[in-house]
Amino acid sequence: MSRVAQSAVPREADPTSCFSIHAEAHPGVMPRVLGLFAKRGLVPSSWTSRVGSEQDLTIDIQMRGMSAELTDYIASCLRQIVGVEVVLVSEKRAIAISNP
Repeated sequence: MSRVAQSAVPREADPTSCFSIHAEAHPGVMPRVLGLFAKRGLVPSSWTSRVGSEQDLTIDIQMRGMSAELTDYIASCLRQIVGVEVVLVSEKRAIAISNP
């Protein structure tokens, strides 16, 4: 295959692990959640949090390039945090096309 043809072939980009955490709106929840990433030297690619009308906290985190094993482990740790009620996990994959 020519060099130009090879560069036009799509390749998979690093997956993005997505965590959606639903918890009590307690001031200690957010630092505990972030601490799970920080103590592993990880900085989330995206972090969004909001408090709902019923004083519930929703945190959405995206982390690029995390292995499936580490994603599962962090999700398990998140579920053990006091005040965390639900942890949902998904993975996004994008196709990257190299430019010639």
